[in-house]
Amino acid sequence: MNPLTVVAVLSSMALSAQAGLVGAPLAAAPLGAPLAYSAPLGAAPYFAPAAYSASPLGYSAPLGYNAPLTQEETRDGDIVRGSYSLIEPDGSRRIVSYYADSINGFNAVVQKDVPVAVAPVAPVLAKTVAAPVVAAAPVAPVELDEEFWKLSPHENVARMRLKLEPQLYPNKHENAANLRDNATSAYDTKEISEFDSTIKNAVVRDFLADDESSQLEEELRQLIDTQAQQDVALEKLVMSQDCELITLMTKVKGRIEVNQSVFTFVDLSPPTDDGAKHDFRFSTNKIREVHLRKYNLRRSALEIFLVDQTSYFLNFTTKTRNNVFTKIVGLPLPNILYGSGRSPAELLRASGLTQRWINREISNFEYLMYLNTIAGRSYNDLSQYPVFPWILADYTSDVLDLTDPKSFRDLSKPIGCINPKNEAEVRGKYDSFEDPSGAIPKFHYGTHYSNSAGVLHYLLRVEPFTSLHIELQSGRFDVADRQFHSIPQTWKLLMDNPNDVKELIPEFFYFPEFLKNMNKFDLGHLQITKEKVDDVILPAWANTPEEFIAIHRRALESEYVSQHLHHWIDLIFGYKQKGPKAAEALNVFYYCSYEGAVDLDKITNPVEREAVEGMINNFGQVPSQLLREPHPRRLTQDETALKLVRAELRRPDLTQFLDKVVQYDCELSTPKDPIVYLSPPRSPPRSFLQLSPDVLVSVSKSSILGCNSWLSFDKDHGFLLEIDATTANLKNRKRVFGPFHSSQPPHSQLFAVSTDGKLLYAGGIWDNSLRVYNLNKGKAVASVTRHLDIITCIALDNCGSYLVTGSRDCTCIVWSIQSQQQGGGGSTSNIPVHALTGQSHLQAITQLNTQNHYSPKPLTVLYGHDDAISSVAIYTELDLVVSGSLDGTVNVYTLQEGQFVRTLKPIGCTESCVQISFVTLSYHGKFE
Repeated sequence: MNPLTVVAVLSSMALSAQAGLVGAPLAAAPLGAPLAYSAPLGAAPYFAPAAYSASPLGYSAPLGYNAPLTQEETRDGDIVRGSYSLIEPDGSRRIVSYYADSINGFNAVVQKDVPVAVAPVAPVLAKTVAAPVVAAAPVAPVELDEEFWKLSPHENVARMRLKLEPQLYPNKHENAANLRDNATSAYDTKEISEFDSTIKNAVVRDFLADDESSQLEEELRQLIDTQAQQDVALEKLVMSQDCELITLMTKVKGRIEVNQSVFTFVDLSPPTDDGAKHDFRFSTNKIREVHLRKYNLRRSALEIFLVDQTSYFLNFTTKTRNNVFTKIVGLPLPNILYGSGRSPAELLRASGLTQRWINREISNFEYLMYLNTIAGRSYNDLSQYPVFPWILADYTSDVLDLTDPKSFRDLSKPIGCINPKNEAEVRGKYDSFEDPSGAIPKFHYGTHYSNSAGVLHYLLRVEPFTSLHIELQSGRFDVADRQFHSIPQTWKLLMDNPNDVKELIPEFFYFPEFLKNMNKFDLGHLQITKEKVDDVILPAWANTPEEFIAIHRRALESEYVSQHLHHWIDLIFGYKQKGPKAAEALNVFYYCSYEGAVDLDKITNPVEREAVEGMINNFGQVPSQLLREPHPRRLTQDETALKLVRAELRRPDLTQFLDKVVQYDCELSTPKDPIVYLSPPRSPPRSFLQLSPDVLVSVSKSSILGCNSWLSFDKDHGFLLEIDATTANLKNRKRVFGPFHSSQPPHSQLFAVSTDGKLLYAGGIWDNSLRVYNLNKGKAVASVTRHLDIITCIALDNCGSYLVTGSRDCTCIVWSIQSQQQGGGGSTSNIPVHALTGQSHLQAITQLNTQNHYSPKPLTVLYGHDDAISSVAIYTELDLVVSGSLDGTVNVYTLQEGQFVRTLKPIGCTESCVQISFVTLSYHGKFE
């Protein structure tokens, strides 16, 4: 998988493009060079599409451009007039004359002369520079042929972390490779006896009592009732509380400050060597879910999920956690889907996810990820990382037969005793164990199936996990023979050693990059064969990491796994997790890995407390128990097909029944007035806790607006589409009044419908505005003009937070639409920090338009094209905006910072024969 992938439909032919990203200090720009490319609105009194980019974070400019040969500029108050000339890579001269003021913005005229007698600059295709502007000696640039990557925390809606970010100044950890030796691994499982004296006296309680959960619910209801009776000032500080931000294996001391509109975390930890800080802030409107969590076996943490799929894991004390939770969820949170004191088991029952999985409405992967989330497993805490099962037993055949049960692992047994030879040893260890003090109960395994060391073992090749691995190994790489270097060899060792019980992580089913040594780390050589450890050795049936992931995912969704996965769920999340049933199933682990077994608050000696915390972090923790009865079996494909025929399934996964898909012909328009836009029903939910409404909005060529009721399930008809009757009624029909510009007739990319199905956004209007229409009333409710020419395309993100527009003025604008979908108004707290500068200037521009709480808020202008924008796409979860232009290029930007990332250009074609007509971002970020 590429770090970024884009689907582009070219008007002349289908072409592919590849690009790289390199980092180097930017050559000195001429004094007074105009701001351009990606500048926050309000950051400067004017914007110009020059070959440079300036923002609060640094410069971005394509390599291959020369500095201006000449430049003149005059200023009269806030009016700026100027011109400059550039030598293009083809040897021609570009002359740019520009005019800008604080009201009308920027306007420019570009002229090209015949080639001049100057040696042309060698073009460097698809290579860009991005470096912060600092007043210090520049850091040596990385060689152009090297690229270094790290995993981004951004997730998609399926909780997959797919995005890689470039490292401009990477650490190849050469010193860690030099220090490598054959010493015992720093994270080898320690003898349990050394912790006995510390933790025996810390066993104080069992799991969260039912009355504690009920008490928390009652406190929440009382707070909501109290706040409903009080008129609280908008910016009044609701809460300030010391806490710790948990990031993988690091605890960052800080403080949260929360008012009615903004949630802020202030990093109070000592500054690091690189000066990095973990401060963050976000609008409370963005809070989607708030979950109670445990940290180090204590019920002291919260995990907050936002609508853009980001999350934060905060640890408090056991005495303050519930109070913080109550105050947060007691705020007016318009996008909150879940925030109650229910136990994880109660949440699973209320969600209906189990029945949806049984009916094959969601995949095995989705269900396992949902179970992990509900049970408290988190990407933010390596000691509680999501856990997935080993599902295959055949890693040697040339072809994997997914219809043969022998190809699969026995999912009814723990990984430590799948091999019958190990079962007797595991059982004997349990039967023979006896603690003289009686404080330590019997156990089958002294290690755990999911812990920090196991996660780092698998993700060794991907930053930031590489650095964490080295930190855990006291500054060195572990010896090559103990590293994850071969999937078949890892499976063989698991079968031979009952003490190694590592299960898998989600990345085995969607992220091929973790199997590649993309950053070219020196991982050493195997002692016996002297083989160099580099990319992970794959099973014989997979030739590439991408092929392995594809086959492995198919295996996870296979019929055999579907019929046996509930047994594994019983072991990890269900009734065989602990107690007598766990003992019968040979599934008992050392007691300190179980929830509620240790109370760190009772350990007063700081040295002992630190030792216990380290043991818990590195040893592993059992997820919260979700089921106390056997998990039901999933329906077979035949059983599901029968229920589907009987119309007893509401939302089946139709990809499993493509042969039963029936085509329906629905007449929505007439040949004289064809439909130019249809909004697809937004069935994919923002969260597993909610389904979005199904509405089919249509716009015809003559701008007739229709709001059609879409029902994918109807017991009598199987499918139902109720066509909006007003579209055929001359008196009551609703129309998208523009008027549209005569040169821009309505087309599919000029419209977007809000996620709640209540608002329609439209471009192509004669006055260059972005219009907002109320679908119920069919009337315009807001109009905002920011582009200097007609809007040619619109795209809305899946979260309902951001909108991006493209225009003939060669720019794109990112808009915030969250506040107006919530019915609130005016707050700028949901605007990224980089766009808050120059806010008075921004208000001066927008106050000329129809402004109310429906009005989108312009955030960032994106520059970089030389012709009209023809198509745009946005993916908030991966922090990406993509734009295609009639100049034949596709530009990629970050959403939050508005930074130019790279340009994708068709290979083998001249710009005169290519025009980008459509771009989109695929769900998995792959080229299609």
